[in-house]
Amino acid sequence: MIHLLHDFLVIIGRYAISAFAAIGRLSGFAGSALSHIVRPPLYLGLTGRQMLSIGYFSLPVVGLTALFTGSALAQQVYIASTRFNAESAVASVNVIAIVRELGPVLGGLMVAGRVSSAMAAELGTMRVTEQIDALTTLSTDPMKYLVVPRLIAAVVTLPLLVIVANTIGVFGGFVVATQRLGFNAASYLQVTVDYLEASDVISSLVKAAVFGLIIAMMGSYHGYHSRGGAQGVGRATTNAVVSAFILILLANLIITVMVFGT
Repeated sequence: MIHLLHDFLVIIGRYAISAFAAIGRLSGFAGSALSHIVRPPLYLGLTGRQMLSIGYFSLPVVGLTALFTGSALAQQVYIASTRFNAESAVASVNVIAIVRELGPVLGGLMVAGRVSSAMAAELGTMRVTEQIDALTTLSTDPMKYLVVPRLIAAVVTLPLLVIVANTIGVFGGFVVATQRLGFNAASYLQVTVDYLEASDVISSLVKAAVFGLIIAMMGSYHGYHSRGGAQGVGRATTNAVVSAFILILLANLIITVMVFGT
């Protein structure tokens, strides 16, 4: 019995040490990346290309996700509200749910699935083929050249994508409510405007910026530290997406509690 307890504690300790070591490495990487943002030079051309890749090319998947989610949400809220004779709450519940939660969270998750994996694969391939080492040999800081443009681009473009997602999501609910559920269009829009507050929009944009930082950080970190050839790049890609998903959901909970917890 004592030996089993000893082995169990050894396993727990080993995993705990590994977890703290990983947190320390990630914290050091994040601190270094953020410190490079405020120091010249700034590669505007690379940042612009990353903004195009992250923002513009993510519009279709983000827009479709928001449209389908907003439409389905309106239908579900209507079904639930009919049980309490509160059908008029469809517009208010729909806009609050989309702007506060579904728009930023689903938008962040969709972009994370597309962008974090691409960043990890690209930087991981550069690492295993020694291109990152070559940049250092050429007196170019890899952190400044590869990571910082991705961080800036993600933090800037995610709020813009979430604005689009919120708008399309509310529009999807509007179409279902007016065309299928029999709501008056003018009344629906008036309720939507009346119940939407500035704090809802601000919290949505703050979440989006934080999610953008997480997405770029996870993709860059796992790709930058990739090892072991093609298999290592594959592991880095998987780890980047999974860690980005988990941290996005955790950050969403923390920000929601901080903003709306009282």
